[in-house]
Amino acid sequence: MKLDFSEFFAQYEALVAEVDSVFNRVADMHGDCINCGSGCSDCCHALFDVSLIEALYINHKFLERYPFGEERSNIIEAANTVDRKIYKRKRQLYRDSMKGSEPRELLEAMAKERVRCPLLNSEDKCTMYDIRPITCRLYGIPTNIGGKAHTCGLSKFEPGKPYPTVSLDVIQDRLAKISLELCKSIKSNYKELPGVFVPVSMALITNYDEEYLGLKEPKKKGA
Repeated sequence: MKLDFSEFFAQYEALVAEVDSVFNRVADMHGDCINCGSGCSDCCHALFDVSLIEALYINHKFLERYPFGEERSNIIEAANTVDRKIYKRKRQLYRDSMKGSEPRELLEAMAKERVRCPLLNSEDKCTMYDIRPITCRLYGIPTNIGGKAHTCGLSKFEPGKPYPTVSLDVIQDRLAKISLELCKSIKSNYKELPGVFVPVSMALITNYDEEYLGLKEPKKKGA
C-alpha cells in the first residue's frame, strides 16, 4: 500500500512558510545582528532532533531528489556514521541521568555537542537547503525554549536587550499536532509514534514502511 502524506506535508510546508516569514521580519529589523550567510555552517554542527512529520518530509524529499547514485550513497554513508556517534553520546547522557545528573544539565550538555550534519557537503553547503528543518531555519535569531533564551554564538544580539523572540515550544506543539493527526489518519497501532523524535541522520536512513508506522504486525525473527 502506497501511503499518501501530501495533506500533512502541505500543513508542514505552510508552517515552514510562517517560520521563514518570521525570520525575514526579524532580519529586516535587526539585520546587523544576524551573521547568517553562504559559507557559514555553524548551525550545521548543532545536535537536535526532528519531529515525526519533519522526519517523514525530509526522508520523502531526500528519496525523491536522490533515488540512486553516488551522491545518495555518500550522504547515506555520512548519515550512518553520524547516527552511530549520536547514539553513543545519547547512551552516555542516559547513563549520566541514571547517576543523578540534573535534566537541565543534560540538556545543556546536549546543546553543546558538535556533530557535522550528513547533508553538509565538502564545500560547507547544505545539499538540501530548501527542505532544511525548522530548527535550521530559525538558527541565527533569538529563540526561547522552555523559558530560556537562545541565540547563535556568532550573532551580534546583545544579552539583556529586548529583541523579537520566537517560541520554539509553540512551534513544536504545532508540529506535534500535525504528527498526531497523521498517525490518526493512517490508524497507526503505535500510540507513541506521534511523539517520536530522531536526528536528521536517522530521518535520512530510516525506512518509513508500514511496519515502522504501525500499520501491520512486526516481522517475527526467523520468519
